[in-house]
Amino acid sequence: MPLNENFIQDLKMKTDIYDIVSTYVTLKKRGRTYVGLCPFHNEKTPSFTVYPDTESFYCFGCGAGGDAVGFMKRIENLDYIDAVKALAQRAGLQMPDESTYDDSLAKKRRKILEINRETAKFFNSYMMSDEGRAGHNYFLNRGLSENTIKRFGLGYAPDSWDKLLKHLKELGFSISDMADAGVIKKGQKGYYDNFRNRVMTPIIDVRGNVIAFGGRVLDDSKPKYINTGDTLVYKKTNELFALNLAKDSGSETIILCEGYMDVIAMHQAGFTNAVAGCGTALTSEQVRLISRYAKEVILAYDADEAGQKARDKAVNLFSQTDIKIKIPVLSGGKDPDEIIKNLGKERFKGMLLGASNEVEFAILSAKNKYDLNSTQGKIDFINECIKLLVNASPVEQDLYISRISEELGVEKRSIKIQLDDYKKKLRRKNSFNEYKTIVNDSIRETRRQEVTSSATTRQIKAEQRLLGILMLYPDCIKLCGNFNTEELSAGFVRNTFNLTVDKINNGLTTDLTDYSSSLSDSEMGLLSGIIARSNNSLDPKKEFSDCLKILNEEFDKKNSKNTSSMNDDDFRNLFKKSDK
Repeated sequence: MPLNENFIQDLKMKTDIYDIVSTYVTLKKRGRTYVGLCPFHNEKTPSFTVYPDTESFYCFGCGAGGDAVGFMKRIENLDYIDAVKALAQRAGLQMPDESTYDDSLAKKRRKILEINRETAKFFNSYMMSDEGRAGHNYFLNRGLSENTIKRFGLGYAPDSWDKLLKHLKELGFSISDMADAGVIKKGQKGYYDNFRNRVMTPIIDVRGNVIAFGGRVLDDSKPKYINTGDTLVYKKTNELFALNLAKDSGSETIILCEGYMDVIAMHQAGFTNAVAGCGTALTSEQVRLISRYAKEVILAYDADEAGQKARDKAVNLFSQTDIKIKIPVLSGGKDPDEIIKNLGKERFKGMLLGASNEVEFAILSAKNKYDLNSTQGKIDFINECIKLLVNASPVEQDLYISRISEELGVEKRSIKIQLDDYKKKLRRKNSFNEYKTIVNDSIRETRRQEVTSSATTRQIKAEQRLLGILMLYPDCIKLCGNFNTEELSAGFVRNTFNLTVDKINNGLTTDLTDYSSSLSDSEMGLLSGIIARSNNSLDPKKEFSDCLKILNEEFDKKNSKNTSSMNDDDFRNLFKKSDK
């Protein structure tokens, strides 16, 4: 059952998409629109556009689009009802009675969050009992204080097959909901606790909800770690451990570590802006999440080979954003937790303060690879530095070239000439690669359309323009006459056109928000793009009529038959139709 129409209209009136989006994205005015860097994919040139006139957004880079509800769904990883609730709360509106709309998915999410909260309380309570002393001692032996243990809600899972299951069952939770939350699993003999005999770290989102758990064994048995899999409330590629605390640190810098214990130790030592990925390599989604809360990131990865590879991947991901990157040279331990224990927090703080940007760090690393006392070593080092400096700013290039020139005793002008030559070669190569990409993408798209649709490019453009104009200028429905919607491509366009006609005929509005509950996120993105391209019609009624004419012509072309290939009956029927 959809939400009450009057409530939706009130929500539209009290929701300003610019106010919503600008909370998460830095927007600049451009004519009647606002533009910014898309929060849903990595980019350096703004392609994300907000349209106040239609209360919509659209990214010309990745195709994400929709209304304020769709934006909240994507940016906060919410379902439709919870996104509406968030906007309603922001607008000071009371949600309708739950019995008047379908809230099943939102209820399922809330049930899972309740189970996670009770599970975290159970693990913590068990750890603080005599039975769970081993888990408590583990954290104390790692140097954590009681206050830190409490602050992070740490706990211990019993060495039992069903202790948690029985506890949650007594609280009234169903087996199916526990399984959906990922706290129990089904085996050959029935359901059992997913986490057993492990110290437990709850993962909490920025809204304060317990969304998942990480469990670690007390010894060296395998598997060493078990983490919650993806659920309705948790996707590990989208979350960062301790961001709920780091976002309130008052710092515009985030320290990114590898493990939960590193983060916990750093918070205890006063570095309350530390976070870590959730049991997976850093993802572009996590990079975008960090960019919402910080202008700079310090990559405090482990000193081993795996840590250095993870750091290099992180540098590559962050270099596609406007976030400044700093890389410290860590020593005195294999990870931040060990360094703080061995050398103290002041020494560790000094390492962070002395962190280099990615270019400087790469140059220092390159310097250790070559014998700079030899001519060939100097040549190889300069060649590598040229590649590192090619994307740096002119000021950075000048400063680093000056430093390299002075250290190696090589003319600055010679290094600058070599850098300029490399830039030219790179531009030619990139230009050729871009051309190849455009050609290949065009070929792939043409083949895809040929496979998925028999529609011509002319028809596709006409029907999308027709749909966009009808939504923006509903009065155009009077021009439809006997228009047969079978002339539209089956699927999204035809369904959305019929939905729009029904809304107009029933006296309802056709704003983008009116489609949120009926269309998927990808369909809302398509519709937002169609509206963005239809919002500049000088004569909508003439354009609408022209589109109808084109669709009639394309339909007739598609359905006309070559009389030479007809059998006798089809041929006679053709004349019968023309006589009518």
